[in-house]
Amino acid sequence: MKLITIDFETFYDQDFSLSKITTEEYVRSPKFEVIGVGVKVDNEPTQWASGPRKELGQWLKQFPFAESMVLAHNTMFDGAILKWHFGIDAKIWADTLCMARAIHGVEVGGSLKALAERYKVGAKGDEVIHAKGKRRLDFSDEELSRYGDYCLNDVDITYELFGLLAPSFPRDELRLIDLTLRMFIDPVLEVDEDLMRDHLRDIQLAKQELLDNTKAEKAELLSNPKFAALLKEFGVIPPTKISPTTGKETLALAKNDEEFKALAEHPDVRVQALVAARLGTKSTLEETRTERFLEISSRGALPIPLRYYAAHTGRWGGDDKINMQNLPSRGEHGGKIKRGILAPEGYVMIDSDSSQIEARTLAWLAGQDDLLTAFTNGEDVYKIMASAIYNKPVEEVTKAERFVGKTTILGAGYGMGAAKFQAALKTTGVEIGLDEARHIINVYRATNDKIVALWQQAQATLKGMINGEEIQLGREGVLRVLNTSIKLPSGLLMRYDELKTEPGEKGPSFMYRTRKGFTYIYGGKVIENVCQAIARCIIGEQMLRIAKRYRVVMTVHDAIACIAPEAEAQEAMAYVMECMRWTPKWAQGLPLNCEAGFSRRYGDC
Repeated sequence: MKLITIDFETFYDQDFSLSKITTEEYVRSPKFEVIGVGVKVDNEPTQWASGPRKELGQWLKQFPFAESMVLAHNTMFDGAILKWHFGIDAKIWADTLCMARAIHGVEVGGSLKALAERYKVGAKGDEVIHAKGKRRLDFSDEELSRYGDYCLNDVDITYELFGLLAPSFPRDELRLIDLTLRMFIDPVLEVDEDLMRDHLRDIQLAKQELLDNTKAEKAELLSNPKFAALLKEFGVIPPTKISPTTGKETLALAKNDEEFKALAEHPDVRVQALVAARLGTKSTLEETRTERFLEISSRGALPIPLRYYAAHTGRWGGDDKINMQNLPSRGEHGGKIKRGILAPEGYVMIDSDSSQIEARTLAWLAGQDDLLTAFTNGEDVYKIMASAIYNKPVEEVTKAERFVGKTTILGAGYGMGAAKFQAALKTTGVEIGLDEARHIINVYRATNDKIVALWQQAQATLKGMINGEEIQLGREGVLRVLNTSIKLPSGLLMRYDELKTEPGEKGPSFMYRTRKGFTYIYGGKVIENVCQAIARCIIGEQMLRIAKRYRVVMTVHDAIACIAPEAEAQEAMAYVMECMRWTPKWAQGLPLNCEAGFSRRYGDC
C-alpha cells in the first residue's frame, strides 16, 4: 500500500478562517477556494498544483488515493476537502497531529511548526501570512510559486514526521485514527430539521419562562449567594474555591472560574439558561448547538467531529463546536438533540453502552475477587453494597438504598472522601449527613480492601517514578511503569510529565505539568486515570471488531454507535453486543457487559 501525503492551501481572510468558524462550515462555505495542493507519493518528489477546481480535480485523480494510506497534518481538514470537493476517498486516513497527541500527550503543542522543531525535520515557513485575503487569481506567478514552495515544505515535513512516528506507533491505534477521521470526512448521519426547529423554539420559550418564574433580575443573577441558591434549586452544588486574599473557601462563580464555566455545558438546559443569563449572553449552549445542527443540515450530511486522544487517558473528545460527548440529557428538553440525529434512510443506529466498565476494571485490576465474582455472575452489586451499608439482607434493600449503593460503587472507587461523597449524592437529590457519608465510605473501604491497597500501591508508584524505580502497578502484565509514564495495553503511554514532589500535611504531595500549570496527583487519582485509560483501550479494540461488519459512526465515553441496514437490525445488534462483551487477551478474567438498542433516531436507541 502506498503512502500519499497531502496538504491543501486555501483562501482565508480576517473573518473567514478556521480560527473564526468550524472546519465543516469553512470547507462547505461558498467562499471556500483551493489555492493549490501539494501531493507526495511515498518518497517521490513532492508535486504542487494550482488551478480551477475542475482542472485540479482531474490532476488529483491521477493518484491512487483509493488504494493508499492518505496522510496529512490535521487530516480532518485536508481529508474533508479531498472528499467533499473532489469526491476522492482514501483506503486509510492517517494524521501526524493525532499520532503526536497520542505519543507526546495532550498537554504539549501539536502544531506542525512545534513538531518540526521537536524532531528537527526542517522549519515551517510563514508564506501563508502573506496569502491572507488573496484569491487564487490575486497571486502573481512569483507569489504563487513561493506559496507552492511553502506547501511542498509542509508536505515534506509531514512525511518525515510520519516516518519518525510510525515505526513504534501501535497498528490498532492507526486503525482507530482512520475510524475517527472517517466519521467526519465521510458523513452518513442526517438531521431532522423539523424536530430541531421545534426544539429551538421550545428551549427559547422555556428559558424565558424560567427567568420570569425565578424573577431572576440582573442584580440577583450577579449576587453570588442568590445565584448559588438558584443553582441549588436545580440540584447543582455551587462550585467553590480558596480565596487568594482570605485563604478561605468562597463561591467560584466568576466568568473565568473553570467549574463555573463548565456549568454552561450542564446536562440540564435550565442550568445553562441561568449561567447564560448571569454572563449576559443571549443564547445558551443548547440554543447555539441546536442552531449549529440546523446550519450543518442545510449544507449536507452531519459530520461527526471527534478528537482522537483528546484526554490524558486517551479518550475521545468533542471537536468543531458540536461536542457530541456532552449532548444535554436532563430536564424537560433533555435528549431532544439526540432524537434529531438520524441514520440514513433504510438504516438504523445501534447504540451500545458498556456496563459499569470502570467499576469492573477497578475490581479486576485490584484483584477484588468477591466483587469481580459478583460482576461475573450477573449479581446486583449495587444491592450487595447497599446490604453492607445498611446492614440488612440483600432482598430487603429498598430502591432508594440501592441507589446509594450504586453511587458508592461508581463513585467511591478512587479514594473519594466523605464530604465529597455527600456532595455527589446531593447533586442527585439525595441528602445525607456527614456522619452517614463517613459511615458509607468506611464500609466501602472495609469491604473492598484490595481496592484500597491498589490506591496505596499507586501512591508508592508516584514516589517510585521520581526515584527511577520500576514498580508493579495492579494486575501483573497489564501496566508497566516507565519513568514518569505508565505504559497502557494499547502500547501508548499515559504521561505525568515533570512529576515532582513537595512536603504536605499528610506526607509528600505530587504534581505534574499540564497546559494550565502544575496539577496535583495522588494514588486514588492515578487509579482513576488508569481505569479510564484501560476502559478506553478496551472500547477501542471493541470498536475495531464492530467495524469489521458495520459502519461505526460515533463513540461517546464508553458507548459505540454504528449503523446497519434496517432489515438486519436484530442480527446487527446481537453482533454489536457480542463485540461489546468480548474481552481482549490481555484482560482475561475481566467480565464485560453492555446494554444496547436500535432505532433510526439516535436518541431512541
